[in-house]
Amino acid sequence: MRPASDRSPLILASASPRRAELLLAAGIPFTTRPVDVDEQPRDGEAPRDYVLRVATDKARACPGSGDAVVLAADTAVIAAAEILGKPLDTADAARMLRLLSGRAHLVLTGVVLRRRELVVAAVESTAVTFIPLTEEDIAWYVDTGESSDKAGAYAVQGLASRFVARIDGSYTNVVGLPVTTVWRLLAVLEAGQELARGV
Repeated sequence: MRPASDRSPLILASASPRRAELLLAAGIPFTTRPVDVDEQPRDGEAPRDYVLRVATDKARACPGSGDAVVLAADTAVIAAAEILGKPLDTADAARMLRLLSGRAHLVLTGVVLRRRELVVAAVESTAVTFIPLTEEDIAWYVDTGESSDKAGAYAVQGLASRFVARIDGSYTNVVGLPVTTVWRLLAVLEAGQELARGV
């Protein structure tokens, strides 16, 4: 695949500073163009379908121009058969942390890349295991404020790292964007564009 500097411009359809930091760390240049879509799970919606639908809606809602590639993603934590998005308040954050305490959960991220009519997508899955948390642990962490805007009410790259016993799969996926998956999909999209042009 061509070097990042030689490819079409990338537009990140997200206001997440964590996704931006991950792309910057990987040397993938981009501009940011946040969008607002409905992120509420639908009744009976499977977790993988949910993250893929929301990411797709974000990619469609983000205006692109020329050969620009739109990158959209949505991350959810799955615990006890429940889709955990961002907590509504501190009580909801504490409830989520109790669900995660002493057990494994899944982090799913739907990733969608769009260039004009060409769309490629994937869902990345990572298993994360927490140590048992005391009520004091939970109260302390919620009080830090770190959980307020995080799926599943925790930030693996932050203070909650002390609670993580094991990660099976992509670490960057747990942060909010599986960078290797993004890089792979960029190559697929680039190859598809060349085929469409008859190259």
